Amino acid sequence: MSMVENHAERLVLEASIEGVTDIHFVPRREDCLIKYRFGNDLTVREKIPKQHSTKLISHFKFLASMDIGEKRRPQTGSLMLSVREKLVNLRLSTLPTPYEESLVIRLLPQEDPFPTSELSLFPQTTNTLISLMKNKHGLMIFTGPTGSGKTTTLYSLLHASHQSTQRNVITLEDPIEKHTDYLLQVQVNEKAGITYSTGLKAILRHDPDIIMVGEIRDEETAKIAIRASLTGHLVLSTMHTKDAKGAIYRLKEFNITMQEIEQTLLAISAQRLFDLICPFCGETCMPICRKHRKAKRISVYEVLHGRSLLNVIDEARGNTTPYSYPTFSKLINKGIALGYLPIQSLEGWKHEL
Repeated sequence: MSMVENHAERLVLEASIEGVTDIHFVPRREDCLIKYRFGNDLTVREKIPKQHSTKLISHFKFLASMDIGEKRRPQTGSLMLSVREKLVNLRLSTLPTPYEESLVIRLLPQEDPFPTSELSLFPQTTNTLISLMKNKHGLMIFTGPTGSGKTTTLYSLLHASHQSTQRNVITLEDPIEKHTDYLLQVQVNEKAGITYSTGLKAILRHDPDIIMVGEIRDEETAKIAIRASLTGHLVLSTMHTKDAKGAIYRLKEFNITMQEIEQTLLAISAQRLFDLICPFCGETCMPICRKHRKAKRISVYEVLHGRSLLNVIDEARGNTTPYSYPTFSKLINKGIALGYLPIQSLEGWKHEL
């Protein structure tokens, strides 16, 4: 095995063991930085010569069946590796810069679904989401920025639903992030003509009970998802909005009428991942402790359903009647007061506002 192959294998192995979510190759004039992302922290792991970084990036591109000779255009690819007898899906993305290509590798461990009991800081929220999954039809939207754990939440809920009720579940994803045996999974492939909209139309002919759409990103997909939820299917999907109520305004941008929203929308769940206070080190956790701790991060969910959802829909219609529900700010403050979240959690949320 060559030095480049050894280095590539070591990077993936270290990142996988330490729970790193992304590996960044940042080219500079004379060298290249390799950075690891864990949560909100992006730390420099090592500095390597420019010539070696070029070979390393080319090696990863080759493994992912990407065009090694093309360095002027962005490319994406994926591959599956076995790390200590566990499968890890790597998603690669390149970007041309003045100093050669940059590369970002996202690590997606193909482990068993995350236990629903460990999803949320507040167990009642998880119970609410599991209860909503028992509906026969309707639309559930999960929102949050990239890396907030939306896909983990979806797979955990689908697994819990599969165990309790043997329902036919079909997913449409770009790409498939976690390969499982209990779901029928469809990969979006625009070159082959399988877009979110065409794939969703085809899925409806396969008699699904639950449909998981990776993302509602355009008007056509939104309209098909609404139609599917009106015709006896439970549809789960994601969006990128700041908070839960933002999903309603996003649907309006896709020309979904307020009547359709009121008839189909079961719930909106917005989520963020937060670092937990270490029980041994406090707010400043030592690297070695962080590496071996099991529970490092936890989700906080802002869930709109029932009366609170109807109140937000009324607000979107122009009704100004006062109402309240557990917002992110209230939930984060509660987590801080109970001693689970550091005070920086609230400061980080305020910067998003």
